[in-house]
Amino acid sequence: MSDFNSDFWNWYIILPTLLGIIWCFWLIWWMSRSAASTEGKENDDTGHVWDGDLKEYNNPLPRWWLGMFYITLVFGIIYLALYPGLGTYQGIFDWSSRQSYENEMAQADKTYGPLFAKYQSEDLVAVSQDAQARKIGERLFLNHCSTCHGSDARGARGFPNLRDDDWLWGDSPDTIKLTILDGRRGVMPAWEGPLGGEAGVTNMTEYVISLSSREHDAAAATAGQAQYNIFCVACHGVEGKGNIALGAPNLTDKTWLHGASKLRISESIGKGRQGHMPAHRDFLGDAKVHLIAAYVYGMAKD
Repeated sequence: MSDFNSDFWNWYIILPTLLGIIWCFWLIWWMSRSAASTEGKENDDTGHVWDGDLKEYNNPLPRWWLGMFYITLVFGIIYLALYPGLGTYQGIFDWSSRQSYENEMAQADKTYGPLFAKYQSEDLVAVSQDAQARKIGERLFLNHCSTCHGSDARGARGFPNLRDDDWLWGDSPDTIKLTILDGRRGVMPAWEGPLGGEAGVTNMTEYVISLSSREHDAAAATAGQAQYNIFCVACHGVEGKGNIALGAPNLTDKTWLHGASKLRISESIGKGRQGHMPAHRDFLGDAKVHLIAAYVYGMAKD
């Protein structure tokens, strides 16, 4: 069945492509005949008139224009013979985007690999203080990390700010490097059901914001504290200072990954959050990650 599907889609691409080219050749040939039959005639009126005196004429396309169509079709045939474009046919040159990418990466590794290896053998803290290494790490960061964390590394809602002192998983050099290499997955369960619905979420929200000394409803916070001690203390701790081993955030500071408003905090408590930092070990390798980690660590300590 899979072979049938593979062959079907292969010919589904090949046949319409080739038939389309043949049809275009026929169309140009037919138009060329029409042009020859009307050659020497001027003002071949089709009979269509607009606004009283605006007429439509049946004048043939210029031969140079038709010639360009022929050239384009011939170019297309040559291209499809040399390069992929007809289903699974790879072309005479056997070119592929994957092979081209791998060749470019191999050349880049040959050129820059020794430089990366030099810094890889050095202590990460020392690398973070090396001006050249910082520039290389910055370029790598901009290419691979700025989409989520921003070009200035200050993050966005749901993406951590890498320039502050708040680290969900810890800020030691080795921990930062491990986070980039293997990624992180944070899970905040949805608590609306266990808390008894919207009222329970509201009480918990009031208690959570009270931990950072913000204005809150004292009565609701007291009710929320009782629930906190049942459902939340295992991850966030008795005092709400979090747990870097679990990636559980500190609730006593004023840093909020998903927003500091009561609405955002209620959403986090009631609906939960799913955070995923992808692993870069296989994609970038240890040497490049070493430089990125040094750059990130250096920014945080500046």
